[in-house]
Amino acid sequence: MPSGVEFARPHTHFKCNHLTKEISVSTYPSLHLLIGGEQLSGGERKTEDVIDPATGETLGSVVHATSDDLDLALSNAAEGFAIWRATPPEQRSAVLTKAAALMRERIGVIAETLTREQGKTLAEAKGETMYGAMLFEFYAGECKRIYGRTMVRPAGKRAEVRYEPVGPVAAFAPWNFPVINIVRKVGGPVAAGCSVIVKPSEETPASALATVQCLLDAGLPANVAQVVFGVPDDVSRHLLGSPVIRKLSFTGSTSVGKHLAKLAAEDLKRTTMELGGHGPVLVFEDADIDKALDVMAPNAFRNAGQVCVSPTRFIIEEPVFEKFRDGFIERIKDLKVGNGLEDGVDMGPMANSRGPDQIERMVKDAVTQGATLHTGGERIGNQGYFYAPTVLSEIPEDAEIMNEEPFGPVALLNRYAGETEMIAEANRLPYGLAAYAWSNDPVRQERIASQIEAGMVAVNSGGVSAVDMPFGGVKWSGHGHEDGHEGVMACLVAKSVHVG
Repeated sequence: MPSGVEFARPHTHFKCNHLTKEISVSTYPSLHLLIGGEQLSGGERKTEDVIDPATGETLGSVVHATSDDLDLALSNAAEGFAIWRATPPEQRSAVLTKAAALMRERIGVIAETLTREQGKTLAEAKGETMYGAMLFEFYAGECKRIYGRTMVRPAGKRAEVRYEPVGPVAAFAPWNFPVINIVRKVGGPVAAGCSVIVKPSEETPASALATVQCLLDAGLPANVAQVVFGVPDDVSRHLLGSPVIRKLSFTGSTSVGKHLAKLAAEDLKRTTMELGGHGPVLVFEDADIDKALDVMAPNAFRNAGQVCVSPTRFIIEEPVFEKFRDGFIERIKDLKVGNGLEDGVDMGPMANSRGPDQIERMVKDAVTQGATLHTGGERIGNQGYFYAPTVLSEIPEDAEIMNEEPFGPVALLNRYAGETEMIAEANRLPYGLAAYAWSNDPVRQERIASQIEAGMVAVNSGGVSAVDMPFGGVKWSGHGHEDGHEGVMACLVAKSVHVG
């Protein structure tokens, strides 16, 4: 370590009960592919273990699709598209509405399954499932709001713009929000009249299957929505190499997104890409500091920081830096870390073994370069993937953690001289997904909303997501949108019709 570097004494008293209480849980669901309504498993198909991130125990085995399975899914998707594009909007709406009702009825089972395979708290899992149901309901209404337009022309002539479904969609969803991401990947295409083949993460398969099953049980034709698993690169190359697929939808890292975009470009397939972020939080001297702390401190550790829109880089104006730093540490030092199924747990484990390894490496690099570690900075316990909520300050700009998304339970607090410098830091990185700002000056609020380079900006709020608002980023954080009216329009193509 560099000489002359001063380190604050880190707190080490995070409460962690994941080893002290036996939890009664239901049986983990059986896993399978879902192709043409058939549950396929067994045979010579390869399998992959699904691990409980709180205990490290094996929950079950997910089956990988063979090449023949993927061809069967493609054939079904083509047939399903022919059926579903001709289905009246009222019927598509009824299916989505019923699927939402089934998700609400099954929220207990879906949420528990989600927590067991992903790790987040049961309260967060229930909230995620409820959001999924609300999004299905919103998309149900959008089925009836796909409007074209008629242009003014001389008598005897007609010109109109129609919006038609783009075609079968190949969708790839990550493990951090295995219900919401599936609803986003499937709900928009279904509302637009498309069929979809979705590949959820192999680490969180059961909650994804349960979500799609709600659609099928609601009356969606079996070949309109299908679920496959497998080696990601193998599945993506197979599906995107087929002329059947007309659109790619992906949520995940920027590096993988670039790779998939290149594959899609070979056949000029349309793309929606929701990629990485590194959320800046601008805190100005005129802000309500206590409110900002009450909202943003817990928000930084939601889902153990494994949130694409997580607030990570706190850009704090100099006069209020120490107050904000001390208040932030005070609010998170007693967070209860443990198995997400336990009552009273504030933060569960990270979702896989890669998470603690990456955070440990990034934090060590930052401290070595001169950052101050205030709390956390260590793993918790000897089973599962627990990592303590961590706060760093005075982090050098060239530290890896200041430039690459940490995607874990760590908050980065730095001081800045004023608005110009703060905006420059917020826009410094090539990412532009979500950003947050705290100020009570209405003129500054508008200025910040205009100047921040991000697809979503929250002012005096910690929320950037709503079912009726577009969700997506700019720059290396991707393009296109999910949720809102835009989530359905992304699955439609415009057609100009001229009648002479």
